[in-house]
Amino acid sequence: MTSRRDFLQIAAATAALVPTGWTRAFAQQSLVQDDLLAFEPMGNVTLVHLTDIHAQLVPILFREPSTNLGVGEARGQVPHVTGRAYLDLFGIPGGSPLAYALTPEDYVALARGYGRMGGLDRIATVLDAIRAERGDKVLFLDGGDTWQNSYTSMLSKGQDMVDCMALLKPDAMTGHWEFTLGTDRVKEIVDGLGCPFLGQNVRDAEWNEPAFESTKMFERGGAKVAVIGQAFPYTPIANPRWLIPNWSFGIREEDVQASVDKARKDGAALVVLLSHNGFDVDRKLASRVKGIDVILTGHTHDALPQAVKVGQTLLIASGSHGKFLTRVDLDVRDGAVKGYRSKLIPIFSDVIAPQKEMAAKIQAIRSPHEAMLKEELGRAEGLLYRRGNFNGTLDDMICDALLAEREAEIALSPGFRWGTTLLPGQSITREDVYNATAITYPAAYRMTMTGGRLKEVLEDVADNLFNADPYYQQGGDMVRVGGVAYAIDVARPAGSRVSDLTLLRTGKPIEAGSSYTVAGWASVNEGTEGPPIWDVVAAHVRRKGTVNPTPAQVTVRGA
Repeated sequence: MTSRRDFLQIAAATAALVPTGWTRAFAQQSLVQDDLLAFEPMGNVTLVHLTDIHAQLVPILFREPSTNLGVGEARGQVPHVTGRAYLDLFGIPGGSPLAYALTPEDYVALARGYGRMGGLDRIATVLDAIRAERGDKVLFLDGGDTWQNSYTSMLSKGQDMVDCMALLKPDAMTGHWEFTLGTDRVKEIVDGLGCPFLGQNVRDAEWNEPAFESTKMFERGGAKVAVIGQAFPYTPIANPRWLIPNWSFGIREEDVQASVDKARKDGAALVVLLSHNGFDVDRKLASRVKGIDVILTGHTHDALPQAVKVGQTLLIASGSHGKFLTRVDLDVRDGAVKGYRSKLIPIFSDVIAPQKEMAAKIQAIRSPHEAMLKEELGRAEGLLYRRGNFNGTLDDMICDALLAEREAEIALSPGFRWGTTLLPGQSITREDVYNATAITYPAAYRMTMTGGRLKEVLEDVADNLFNADPYYQQGGDMVRVGGVAYAIDVARPAGSRVSDLTLLRTGKPIEAGSSYTVAGWASVNEGTEGPPIWDVVAAHVRRKGTVNPTPAQVTVRGA
């Protein structure tokens, strides 16, 4: 008898012979929209959370990480559990829709069966259903990383996402990549946004006055609900400071506590932190700040099917790229939360019907650019993905492009967690390239760097990622490398994690005092010169025809 696993493997092997509608037929036979949305309601307040969509208007493929290392107290704890261990932890059957949505297990075969996920028109359908059921009990909250990282969002300076999100009518949002549009553009959008842009931790750098509202009070189901916004604390470090020179950021734990205390004094029975801190930062924050009932966490792209409880605080992680919405129903009585029920809702785009108004808006935005975006540049020989603490194969492709097109010995590519996935044999389009590279500071630089400076760069990024204290972690993943091999011991102290640096071209050790030609992109330094990275990658893919990236050579120890 053929098992489900065998069937999916056979399906993957024969996918090239089957019409593209096959994935839709398979998904629709396996899944039903009503089942995806099924929820036993409770209480008088419903929170709906969307975060880290990275300007993806339409359904995509996005593979979850196989490596997500935790350090210090987070070692071995969610969200630092992946693959088979993740399935076992949450009791998710292998080969199931949730196994596909939440892990990299059997990814290629399952992707061919269950298809793409996300799409704002499908998200609109789910949101409409929840609002129809729960009425004035619903608060819809956007966790940020919404306005940037696709072609149309870059071209329109975020206006495409602003206009589409307006149709969803969020009650509040916070931000991170939004700030890379620059101070003036952010102010322009916020002034006409139609909902509060909350950031209690963003200050005017000169006067230390709030740059945005800290808290918004709502009434839902007869209860007062305070929503406090927490923008990404390290924006001026992880992204160019020169784009937002007059704003300062930070975790500002004492100010979070003050905002919570004020909300309680003003009568809030439910206090929600709408956060872009990252999961580990929010876990520590929840253990130290008293009085937060729910943290809707974002930035690190973690998707968890259950809430994590820290003391009396619930942490909700809703994934990225529009793959999920989280619904949380709460029973709020007598000034406190008496109970809750939550569900991570997977947005299977072949199963959930698109909402017509949103679909029409998306088509109007994309149609002038559709031919260009669909232009085929080449094909993927194997799976191309970006996600994991170290190089993904999509990052390897970008590094290969930098080495070849910029005539460099070493390539550096930032550890961004956004960008879509391509299956073996799939065409690589201009849109795929933009989805992995669309930023407001895209120059692909070429420079000379000493071996000592290269090691410093790798050590600095490693400490941002693997510092045992979450408050010193800046999220993202390790800088991606090409043309060089190295070893890293994530358990060692700062400055001593990276070793065995080797130049692959010669097979010789990198020497601290020697100089090397390095190409990279997304430098935070103002005035960086070079062609935009999407042109560099497009030229490389077109020249190669079929892309089979050179695997990164990183040896990981201490994990």
